[in-house]
Amino acid sequence: MNPLTKNLPSGKTLTIVAAITFFMLLTRGSHVLTSVSLPDASLVLFLLGGLYLKRVGWFAIFFVLAAVIDFGAAVLDPAQGFCLTNGYWGLIAAYGVMWLGGRWLATHRDAFALLPYAATSLITTIIAFVISTQTYYLFSGRFPNGGVMETMHYGWNYLPSYLGYTAIYFAMVWVVVQVMRGLNPARSAKA
Repeated sequence: MNPLTKNLPSGKTLTIVAAITFFMLLTRGSHVLTSVSLPDASLVLFLLGGLYLKRVGWFAIFFVLAAVIDFGAAVLDPAQGFCLTNGYWGLIAAYGVMWLGGRWLATHRDAFALLPYAATSLITTIIAFVISTQTYYLFSGRFPNGGVMETMHYGWNYLPSYLGYTAIYFAMVWVVVQVMRGLNPARSAKA
């Protein structure tokens, strides 16, 4: 092995990194990059990052990318900066939960078996919602700080759409994986 290339990512890793980057730009940056505003797919992308990329360094790179997109969007359209408060940094923990969920799925023989995939997707999404909602309402400075119990009622009206859009993305990923397995049955038999 060439010592100059031994620590470089493989072609598969680069493909996954490119796909996550593309979909993060497409969905998270949709408010400035396209005329169509797509729901944010970051939760799904961080879970997939944990599943396929595993290393915490990739997590850091994708969090920085997300922050650059958000702060860049706020520069282009100041209204987009409404959520960029001290509470924003709670997203590190929220996305970390998703990444760890992906890492946990990676320990399974079949990460896309319906029950563990669906359960992990749902549980991590709810935990990420609680973390992101609570850190925003507790630390944004935009709401009276009456403690956790007081802030529990803020933001909960967003839970259905938060779960709904994320569930649609998780379902789309699951369907794509199943279709790809159907196209290559010999390879899926090894999984």
